[in-house]
Amino acid sequence: MIMVKKSLCGLTADEIFQLIEPSGYKYSHAVLISNSIYKKGITDISGIKGIPKMLKEVVETNACSGIFPPVVSGLSADRTVKYLFRTNSGKMFETVYIPDGKRITVCVSSQSGCRLGCSFCATAKYGFHGNLSAGEIVNQVVSLPGREMITHVVLMGMGEPMDNLANVLKACDIMTSEWGLALSPRNVTLSTVGITPGIIKFLLTSDCNLALSLFSPFSEERKGMVPVEKKYPVKRILDILRDYPVEKKRRLSLAYVMINCVNDSDDHLGELISLLKGSKIRVNLIPYHQIDNDQNASSSVERMMFFKHSLIVSGISASIRRSRGIDISAACGMLASGFL
Repeated sequence: MIMVKKSLCGLTADEIFQLIEPSGYKYSHAVLISNSIYKKGITDISGIKGIPKMLKEVVETNACSGIFPPVVSGLSADRTVKYLFRTNSGKMFETVYIPDGKRITVCVSSQSGCRLGCSFCATAKYGFHGNLSAGEIVNQVVSLPGREMITHVVLMGMGEPMDNLANVLKACDIMTSEWGLALSPRNVTLSTVGITPGIIKFLLTSDCNLALSLFSPFSEERKGMVPVEKKYPVKRILDILRDYPVEKKRRLSLAYVMINCVNDSDDHLGELISLLKGSKIRVNLIPYHQIDNDQNASSSVERMMFFKHSLIVSGISASIRRSRGIDISAACGMLASGFL
C-alpha cells in the first residue's frame, strides 16, 4: 500500500504539532516548520533551519512541503502577471500578481472554475471543476516569485469563496496568523456574489474584509445575471452588512461592475443610493471587461465618474477601480479566458 504524505502547505501550526508530537517534539518546532513553509516558501524539508536532523526525517517520512509552482505565466504591459496552476489531480486555476508601488496584491482563486453561473463573468463559462484545498489556495501566494514583497491578498479570482467556505476560512487563518504569512486581516479581502449563511459565518469567524458583488440594486434584474439572487436576496445581505457593528474595524464594501446601458442608468444610481445611504458600506465601481463574442461594453469614464460623485455627495464612500492586466485577460471578470 502506497502511503499518501500530508502537504504541510495547508496545515495550521497545531496540525503540524499533531504530526510531530508523537515523536517527542515541541510546539515551538511546529512553529519553526510552519514559518519555513509560509514565510520562506521552502520546498525541501531538509532545508528547514533550526530543527533537529531527526525531526526533519520524521517530517519527510510523513509529509511533503505541498508547495508547487505555476505551469505558465503571462506578463502584462502594466507589469501585472497572470499565472496558471495545475494540481496533480488536473484541476487548473489562475492567479494574478498586481504590483502597484509598495503595494503588491495577489488575486487568488478558491475554486477551479465556478458553478454559480453569473453571466458577466468568464469563469462561469469555464464551468466548475472542483474546490481548492486550503493548501492550494495559500500556495498561490507562497509559491510566487517575489512572495516576500506581497502586502495584500484578495480572494477575487476564479470561484465563489462562500461555495468553498471551510477551505477559504482555513486559508485566511493561515494567511493572517503569526505562524503563517502574518498578513494583517485588514489586508485580506474575500469577494462574494452573496451566499447568506456563508457571509454570516465569515463575519463571525474571520476578521478579514468582505466585498459583495452586486451588479444591480433591482432584485428581478439581478436574478437574470446573478442566479444566486433567487435563493439569497441581496437586500437581506445588505441589511446584515448595514447592521454589522461599526466598532469592528474591517472594511465592508460593495463591488459594482458597470455595463453601458445595462446597469448604469439614473434609476440604478438612485436605487443604489437608497440602499446604502446611512451605512458604512463603501462602493467600488469597476469597469466591465469584454470577453470573446461579447456584445456588452463598459460604461464610459464620464458615467463612472458621475456615479462616484453622486455617491460621495450622498454620504457614501466610493472609488473607481483601475483596471490591470486587460491585455493578458487578468482583469476583473476575465479569469479562465486566455490560458484555459
